[in-house]
Amino acid sequence: MFKPLLLVAAVALSFAATDAARAQASAPGSAAKKELVARVLQLQQPGIEAMARQLAEQPARQLLQGAGQALQRLPAERREAVARDIEADVRKYVEEAAPIVRDRAVALAPSTIGSLLEERFTEDELKQVIVMLESPLNRKFQSMGSEMQKAIGEKLIADTRGQVEAKVRALDQTVARRLGIAPATGAASGSKPAAAPAKKP
Repeated sequence: MFKPLLLVAAVALSFAATDAARAQASAPGSAAKKELVARVLQLQQPGIEAMARQLAEQPARQLLQGAGQALQRLPAERREAVARDIEADVRKYVEEAAPIVRDRAVALAPSTIGSLLEERFTEDELKQVIVMLESPLNRKFQSMGSEMQKAIGEKLIADTRGQVEAKVRALDQTVARRLGIAPATGAASGSKPAAAPAKKP
């Protein structure tokens, strides 16, 4: 997640800007202001790179979801080998695509994020943002991001698995009936085949 930018936005909203401050923020940036923006972007770079990696990985995740369903249709003796090959292909894709997207994101940051910061923030606000981003407390909080996501993610999956899996099976059976095929999840879960009634004349 691009959390540092959310913190920047929260700080911006918390300032009661005067007319003079708004005029300064919208005025063409001075060299000093541009340096402050560059410093903010430098502090933001890990978040920018993480966002870029997520964007690069998204097509691979979608592909893996589709592949997982298709694997269930293969003979059992072939599934494991094919799954290993697909995982290797996905790893290769991520290794090749992620650096391309990451480098481009870093290159685009000054003309996109940087321009917004220069337009919306005064020099004084940018200095305060930098103090906040560089504070040990903020760094400690940001370093816990993946740990916090993992903690809630594991609990969320455990608490909702039964309800969600039942809905996935129901959806799978509905789609299978419309297509006139046997649902993959029904066979995997050990339930009675849903395709049998569809074979009646």
